[in-house]
Amino acid sequence: MFGRGIHLFTLFGFKVSLDLSWLILAVLVTWSLAAGLFPMWFEGFSTATYWWMGLAGALGLFFSIVFHEMSHSLVARRYGMSMKGITLFIFGGVAEMTEEPTTPRGEFFMAVVGPISSVVIGLACYGVYLGGQAANWPEPVNGVLIYLAVLNWILAGFNLVPAFPLDGGRILRSILWAAKRNLRWATRISSQIGSGFGIFLIVMGVLFFISGNFIGGVWWFLIGMFVRSAAQMSYRQLLVRKAFEGEEVRRFMKADPVTVSPDITTKDLVENYFYRHHYKMFPVTRDGHLVGCVNSSQIRQVPREEWSEHRVDELAESCLEENTIPPDADAVQALSKMNQTGKSRLMVVEGDRLVGVIALKDMLRFLSIKMDLEGEGERLGRDEEE
Repeated sequence: MFGRGIHLFTLFGFKVSLDLSWLILAVLVTWSLAAGLFPMWFEGFSTATYWWMGLAGALGLFFSIVFHEMSHSLVARRYGMSMKGITLFIFGGVAEMTEEPTTPRGEFFMAVVGPISSVVIGLACYGVYLGGQAANWPEPVNGVLIYLAVLNWILAGFNLVPAFPLDGGRILRSILWAAKRNLRWATRISSQIGSGFGIFLIVMGVLFFISGNFIGGVWWFLIGMFVRSAAQMSYRQLLVRKAFEGEEVRRFMKADPVTVSPDITTKDLVENYFYRHHYKMFPVTRDGHLVGCVNSSQIRQVPREEWSEHRVDELAESCLEENTIPPDADAVQALSKMNQTGKSRLMVVEGDRLVGVIALKDMLRFLSIKMDLEGEGERLGRDEEE
């Protein structure tokens, strides 16, 4: 979903990262609070005070989202789900799962803890607000506290809407899944509701825009687009996982991959391999043993006029775990690794021997044929049109 975000910190073993789009949200929230909400709620403060309140409100939103997503992550780990980390982006935050829940029970508790955590934060802020009033704290401080209380309750209510992939949609999916014991059917129904809810938000955004509420209209429109896209993407991802689940990597790998000798020159490598086969990375082998990998970025470090003077073994680096996989691994694991690393080819190895290469394009070709034969491709197309 995201590019490489900025790593902020690690909490309870989960990496919390910041997508650059979050900065847009932070600026917009600070501005809207300082120039709109707080002056409307509390009159008579200086401009500087309103801006400090806006900044404090944005920081409170940051904490609230991290707490919300961390709650998801901790419960997910309790039920055996692998979590990649937490990423903050323009529409809030997301706990990135590398696999689907294995049981309706795990899905339910992982989803429901999110709104509960927001309600808890809201109650805590409201309790501190009451204490601040009793202690005669400055009104700007109490103003930020009551804002954060109301904000978290609104977030809890919004997330409880039964539209996938919102928390309420995941709760609905877990109930449908438990009732019919069919994850694909439950995901399709909840995703269709999520897509419909996204369309509703888009329409509301257009109406707000027409009525003169430009900023509000744009936000409703963008959130609607995101919800609809995320709902459809979630169903596609499930179809992909189900298509490859239980299939071993060896089924999709090419057992006779193009390999490079460590003894050839960089010039030969470019002209006879990169320009001929059009791959960005090649395995380097000697007598069938994998001795390393060489890619285009390594070649760019060598001046063109020196290509004839350097051999491949001077450039090649050891193949890392992120670009290798054993032949008996689940194909879903290969897809997950490609998604996490951004690589479209993995070396299939047994010990130090290269036995093949698995490419994303070959897996997608299989997926296309399977979805076409089983009717899922046609159904998914109808869902998108709706």
